[in-house]
Amino acid sequence: MLEPSVAYEEIRKQRILAVIPARLGSTRLPRKVLREIAGEPMIAWVYRAARACPLLDQVLIATDSEEVLSFAQEHNLPAVFTPEDCASGTDRVHAVAESIAADIYVNIQGDEPLLRPEHLDTLLEPMTRPEVEVTTLATRCSPDQVHNPNAVKVVAAANGRALYFSRATLPYDRDNVGGFAYRKHLGIYAYRKNALKRFPGLLPSSLEAAEKLEQLRFLENGIDVYVADTPYDTIGVDTEEDLRRVEEILRG
Repeated sequence: MLEPSVAYEEIRKQRILAVIPARLGSTRLPRKVLREIAGEPMIAWVYRAARACPLLDQVLIATDSEEVLSFAQEHNLPAVFTPEDCASGTDRVHAVAESIAADIYVNIQGDEPLLRPEHLDTLLEPMTRPEVEVTTLATRCSPDQVHNPNAVKVVAAANGRALYFSRATLPYDRDNVGGFAYRKHLGIYAYRKNALKRFPGLLPSSLEAAEKLEQLRFLENGIDVYVADTPYDTIGVDTEEDLRRVEEILRG
C-alpha cells in the first residue's frame, strides 16, 4: 500500500470515485455477480474489498438489473441504476460520471472478489504524473496462462505506457529462447474525467472488435494507457471452476 508521501498526498487532493459495473446477464457464467462465494454473493465481496482502500472517496455499484439493485439496497450497499445498453464496463462507469462528479474514476470489475487495497494503491500511483490519463494493472503471467486466451497479455514501454494488449501470446518468442517475463493484464482501470468522457464518443475500434478488449479503443485513438505492476494476481470469475477456486482461497 502507498505510504504517506508527496505522491500519496497529491492523490488525496483529488476526488476519487470507484464504480463496480455489475451486469447480471453474463454469458459464460449467468448471474455471476449474485452467485454465492463462501456464503455471500460475489458483489458483496468486491464492494467490501474496494471499500477497504482509503484512497477512494466513494464506492458505487452500477447495474442494469433491478435484482442487483434490490440486493444492494437491502444490504446497504450504495448502488445506482445505469442503462441496459452500456456495451462495456467503461461505458457503465461513464454513465455514472455523467451525474456524479469526480477527478478520477476507478473501474473495478464486479467479478474480482480477490481485489486488495494494494491493487488500488498501485493503480492510482501513476496519476501523480500529469501526462497520465488512464491506468491499469499487470502482474507476472504464470507459465500455465501464457497460451491461455482468457489471460490477456500486455507489453509496455519503459515508462509504463502500454504498447498493446492481446489474448495471443505476446510477445511471440520466435526463436524459442524462453525465459521471457510475460505480463498478465488485470482488468482494473482508473481514468481522469476527460479521458473517460471521450470514450463513448469513439467508434469501437477494429482491434477492440477482434480481441474483444475495450482498452484497445483508447490506444487506437491516441489515448495512452499506463500499466503499473503488482505482485498480487487475481482470479476474474468467469466459470464454475473460477468460482470454486476463489471460494477455496476466501475460505482460507
